[in-house]
Amino acid sequence: MHITREQRLGATSQVIRSLPSLLIEIALQEDLGAGDWTTDSLIPPEHTTQCAIIAQAEGVLCGVAVAQQVFWHLDPEIRFTDCLSDGAPLVSGTVVMRLEGNTRAILKGERTALNFLQHLSGIATLTKQFVDAVAGTGAQIVDTRKTTPGLRLLEKYAVRVGGGRNHRVGLYDGILIKDNHLTALNGDIREAVRRARQNAHHLLAIEVECTTLTQVEQAIEAGADGVLLDNMPIAMLRDAVRRAKGRVRFIEASGGVNLQTVRAIAETGVDYISVGAITHSAPILPMHLEF
Repeated sequence: MHITREQRLGATSQVIRSLPSLLIEIALQEDLGAGDWTTDSLIPPEHTTQCAIIAQAEGVLCGVAVAQQVFWHLDPEIRFTDCLSDGAPLVSGTVVMRLEGNTRAILKGERTALNFLQHLSGIATLTKQFVDAVAGTGAQIVDTRKTTPGLRLLEKYAVRVGGGRNHRVGLYDGILIKDNHLTALNGDIREAVRRARQNAHHLLAIEVECTTLTQVEQAIEAGADGVLLDNMPIAMLRDAVRRAKGRVRFIEASGGVNLQTVRAIAETGVDYISVGAITHSAPILPMHLEF
């Protein structure tokens, strides 16, 4: 059965909705501490208000369910209307959602909710820019493990919202033999692949990071499922793809990837391009809450 992108995002959104409340509690606690002296001093407990979260720049929305959870954690009676869905295109002035409820709760949750929304929307927005830059080449943009501690699942979800794909979630769901692993084995790629194949279960793909054409040939001959071509000049990258195509299941490129270089990298024929910047360096998409 074919599963559409919308269905995949819907399923992932359910995962986000079920994230442990501990994440929300930690985020709120670091802001509220012993209490919000300003709000509690000025606003009566029973005061209610209507307000809206509004985008201040063009981009891709992500994190609606997380923002809602922040406010509901403070007051489960807060109501939301006119909520856009994750993946919705934004321009400056777009209303992301409208809120109605206890003023104290809304003010206390405002910054935390906006922090999540802005950060995740920034990742989705930057990811889409990379995806658009390689459109038509067949290459796919994937993320890395260069994520904010504690926020990996959210950040990887944002990558998917932006049209990218997820690389390994963690060390447990794929084998990637990198330079330091090889250094520890005196550079023996064949032995590294043999040990990985012997000790890992059959569903784990084995990928070898290569920085030279010699390593590419060694990885292929050792029986690697894929090669990661790291920091290769375009000419070398093209040669490596020519050598590996049809001899491994997938070819990935990484290193030196930005919006100016990604198209040329994609046109060498690689299957995947991993971009750490989409999670570790994405600027926020600015938004504000307006009464």
